[in-house]
Amino acid sequence: MGHGHGHDTIEIPERTARLINAASLALFVVLAGLIALNWPSRPDINLDLGGATSPAIVRSINPCPPEASAGPDTECAVIRIEITAGEDRNQLFELPPVYGEAGRFGVGDAIVVDRIEEDLAPFRYVFVDRDRKAMLWVLAAAFGLTVMLLGGLRGLRALLGLAASIAVLGLFTMPALLNAQSPLLIACLTAGAISFAALYLSHGFAPMTSVAVLGTLASLSVTVALGSLFINLARFSGFASEESFFIRSASESIDLGGLLLAGLVIGALGALDDMTVTQASVVFELRGANQRRSRRALFESAMRVGRDHVASTVNTLFLAYAGASLPLLMLFVIGDLPVVDVLNSEIVATELVRTLVGSIGLVASVPLTTLLAVWVVTHSPLADSSSEARPPKRRPQSIGESEDQAGNRPSLRQRLRSSIED
Repeated sequence: MGHGHGHDTIEIPERTARLINAASLALFVVLAGLIALNWPSRPDINLDLGGATSPAIVRSINPCPPEASAGPDTECAVIRIEITAGEDRNQLFELPPVYGEAGRFGVGDAIVVDRIEEDLAPFRYVFVDRDRKAMLWVLAAAFGLTVMLLGGLRGLRALLGLAASIAVLGLFTMPALLNAQSPLLIACLTAGAISFAALYLSHGFAPMTSVAVLGTLASLSVTVALGSLFINLARFSGFASEESFFIRSASESIDLGGLLLAGLVIGALGALDDMTVTQASVVFELRGANQRRSRRALFESAMRVGRDHVASTVNTLFLAYAGASLPLLMLFVIGDLPVVDVLNSEIVATELVRTLVGSIGLVASVPLTTLLAVWVVTHSPLADSSSEARPPKRRPQSIGESEDQAGNRPSLRQRLRSSIED
């Protein structure tokens, strides 16, 4: 018998397990072939966003000399730094005077500076940003440790799935989009590759995982169709953010409107994976708890869980957008614009379409995955539609031999009393 990973109480006929896994494998082969055919070459695009940066440490902060000061009421400071990497390593340099913001620097701060290549420039380096790499590495290590402590081997496999997703985006998706390939096709191939890699690495090659993968791909089809329809109806220009102008200046052949749809598809994938795995797992667990539960009862029970999950996830998607766009929403409030005008603006309408279309795809994933999972776990001789747990047949009882509600057989005195009363 085939068993779902982590669902060893589920008895699935070998034929059914082979069928669902074969369907998933066939889709994987097709997907791998399409990715190979559309594998991008190295993009021939270069956008100069600054010179070579170097890490540095703030060594001293001193007041500006009188000739450099902007006045007695303006704070001015000269910051001396030590370069910690590159050809000027261990050398000290002064940055251009800092006016009014010297208080945000402290001795020992790690920063990133940009080298000025002009020979006549009065300063060799200028401040670019804080150096947060060490903090980010510590946070990433804490995240990985937390996942592995809670999930054990499953947590480690989930991290491998995350690494695979990052690799797909970096090695395939970004170069292909920069080469002006079809954003919709690339987004669909990316979503499919990430679904296979993340789910199978996290949950193993098993019928339950195959159900989640197929449910994810079916739900993505709904999301792609709706996204294409409403993005075309809205006639977005694609210039809702500053990044779009930089991309267009680098290459006029990149389809900015298509990038909106690609972002919608890839952005919806994370929530879809979560929903489909949960629904498949719920169905398998319910089946394991009661092998004689009918298809209808199993579907209805799993759908109740799915409805609760959808209700919380839809709110999560909205709050994620609101949190990321909080400064923008504050600007709209300060500007005292009518709500209808705010919603109609492209920068807000774009995110609304993404959120609403993604939510519809999320809702669709619940019945699609649940139906498929119910078919898999009940596709066996036990799974008759009338196979609700039934009490075993008993021999006919004589008068007075009826059992009480607790299932206890009446005593001899009770049976005699019942016979006399009759």
